Amino acid sequence: MTQRKSRSREMESLLAQINNLDLNPVNHFNVIKQIIELFKDGGKDEIVSEAAEDLKAWENTKLTIAVTGDTGAGKSSFINAIRGLRPSDVGAAPIGVTETTQERSAYSHPNLPNVICWDLPGIGTPGFPPGTYLEDVEFSRYDFFVIVSSKRFRTCDVHLAQEIQAMDKKFYFIRSKVDEDLSNAKKADPEKYSEEQVLKIIRDDCKQNLEKHLKKHSNPQIFLTSCWDLDKYDFPRLLETLEKDLPSLKRLAFLLSLPNTSPEVIQKKKDALKKQLWKISVVSAFVNAVPFEALSISCDAVLMLETITGFYKQFGLDDGSLARLARLMKKPVEELKAVIQSPPEKDIDKNLLVKYCASGVGLLLKGLFPGEGHVVSGVLSFVATYWTLSKFLAEVADDAERVRKKVLEQA
Repeated sequence: MTQRKSRSREMESLLAQINNLDLNPVNHFNVIKQIIELFKDGGKDEIVSEAAEDLKAWENTKLTIAVTGDTGAGKSSFINAIRGLRPSDVGAAPIGVTETTQERSAYSHPNLPNVICWDLPGIGTPGFPPGTYLEDVEFSRYDFFVIVSSKRFRTCDVHLAQEIQAMDKKFYFIRSKVDEDLSNAKKADPEKYSEEQVLKIIRDDCKQNLEKHLKKHSNPQIFLTSCWDLDKYDFPRLLETLEKDLPSLKRLAFLLSLPNTSPEVIQKKKDALKKQLWKISVVSAFVNAVPFEALSISCDAVLMLETITGFYKQFGLDDGSLARLARLMKKPVEELKAVIQSPPEKDIDKNLLVKYCASGVGLLLKGLFPGEGHVVSGVLSFVATYWTLSKFLAEVADDAERVRKKVLEQA
């Protein structure tokens, strides 16, 4: 196992040297030779096995988020917001002025079905009394809890936090609808209004009430948010905190499910996916490889196509995501599509993959490495696949940032 990890780390180091997609592949001759050496003497079986196992674990990883709190606190609005949905969209959690959640309801992410938000009935609602609340909502099935509160701090918020803490689960306290609080404070006294001061008062009130009733030194994490302004207040910090607290694969699932609220989120998605590409490329080149039309390489074209179309969904550039974003931001979807420079999702096929491989490395590798052995051929296919996927990833990430900027423009 130690040797396997050592080979993987060495390969990642070598691949980092060929990540400059504008550099002519001929200049990578020595790097590719070193990669070939890694695959010799049993290295191929070890590397391929590890890559396949890691990809399988990634595919099977589920993230379950419990969103709970008092009646009318904004649980459903929060669930819709982090999934990029409006209340009228198909699959959105229903929103109403009264308690709309009468039983536990699961809401999968529209593009990542393994990421599931559970909208839980408010504590103390009929059928979910405070004394048995966590047992009634099947506490153990969730990775972490988000407690949503609004307006004034309530006793039930403290009770729920105590119960979750007693069972050694993580919880994050969200004070929602702060945009309404700010608006009310400004109307009440325009001359003395200070957004910073109002937010401080709200945060201090939540912190004091939680610290008063929770275990000593618990240091509860509090986030002030508005579901209508995800890039403001504490929402970016909430996402960053959740991402850091989760184990690696669940962290990746959570990150890829996030809306593109900032350049940092887009860059994190790109960096995280980049780390997975060598594993996908290894499996493509060695496990189900078949000759690639017009090129002297072999690969699993189906896996490559699935990976690339996955990029579009993970960065919100598929047709469904763009349509939802356009409705949410009240912009014509054509405006968003107009800034996208990568090929349309519907045009991603084997012919396009051939074009990308040929433009980069596919037609050059054979002349550089005349060997016909399985290891040499496999490594050449691996490098060609990795280069192609990396190029697509970079283009899609750039497009995601262009779309993000477009939706922020004034209508």
